Amino acid sequence: MTKLNGIVPCLTIDGAKAAIDFYRNAFGAEEVSRADHEDGKRLMHAHIRINGCDVMMWDLFPEFGMAATPPHGVTIHIEVDDADRWWQRALDHGATVAMPIQDMFWGSRYGQLKDPFGHTWSIGAPLKA
Repeated sequence: MTKLNGIVPCLTIDGAKAAIDFYRNAFGAEEVSRADHEDGKRLMHAHIRINGCDVMMWDLFPEFGMAATPPHGVTIHIEVDDADRWWQRALDHGATVAMPIQDMFWGSRYGQLKDPFGHTWSIGAPLKA
């Protein structure tokens, strides 16, 4: 059994299998586990780890009352050692810019991206002296 960190984002994604591939390529995600739905097309549950932190996800199941609306009001932040390297890798694999990466007044190199599934991710690293 894997011990989880204190707060674990759980994402509803229309295309969770494709999302795992995107997160692996864009953010270096490691797949911890997955449970397929009986239809063989969707995932009931998946657990990945990005930069040492856990993220759970599952496919969209309209038959259980899940809506296909884009996520709003949540940004998933990844604090990294080299924001520009992580940023470029995500762009190279299909993320789009929501807020350009730049040096911020609070001492971080920071920007926001949208993944191909509609979720917003921020990438940040301390400014180098």
